[in-house]
Amino acid sequence: MTDERRAAEVLPVRFFGRPAEIIARELIGAVVVSQVGGLYTAGRIVETEAYLGYDDPASHGYRHRRNAQNAELYGRPGNWYVYLSYGMHWCANLVAHAEGSGSAVLLRALEPLAGLDVMRQRRGVESARLLCAGPGRLTQALGMSRALDGAAMRSSDVVVLRPEAAGGEVSVTPRIGITKAAEWPLRFVAAGSPWASRPARAASSPRGSFRGRSRG
Repeated sequence: MTDERRAAEVLPVRFFGRPAEIIARELIGAVVVSQVGGLYTAGRIVETEAYLGYDDPASHGYRHRRNAQNAELYGRPGNWYVYLSYGMHWCANLVAHAEGSGSAVLLRALEPLAGLDVMRQRRGVESARLLCAGPGRLTQALGMSRALDGAAMRSSDVVVLRPEAAGGEVSVTPRIGITKAAEWPLRFVAAGSPWASRPARAASSPRGSFRGRSRG
């Protein structure tokens, strides 16, 4: 693929100027391409989670709390927001909805497509199944770090390409790995994908006050 063709296929900024839960669903099937350190790796998105900002107790933007670590969460739609989780691994998000809304989409798992040898070296594992099955694993495999925080995705070393074809079925489940508003149905998984971080189980009726929208 030429640089010109790839640039044309990178998701436009307007794609991200919508509610996070819509973006999170439509990112399933898109391809993440990394050229960090001059090394080419790529993977297809099979799992995401939406975080809605002001009204979402699990969001770093809940009640518009601000600090040095989450400053870029309030940036422009389509920018990267990268934070350190549990002091151990990086989590990569794309800012959503509107500048200042504090909402974003977390990339949770990828199907490895290219540069698997590089991924294995970075991850220190052989199993392809374990390369990108989880938010910390995928950032390590693709060389993503805090250096991307606040960068405009379209002009960064890690870009997201449009899905090549209409996506297949998407399962919707409660979010995982969190304690607040975990029951909200905001995790999206390519149905039947063996590359997801965990199997997709159908969401039950949320007990919380899921509003299905982000506040600007």
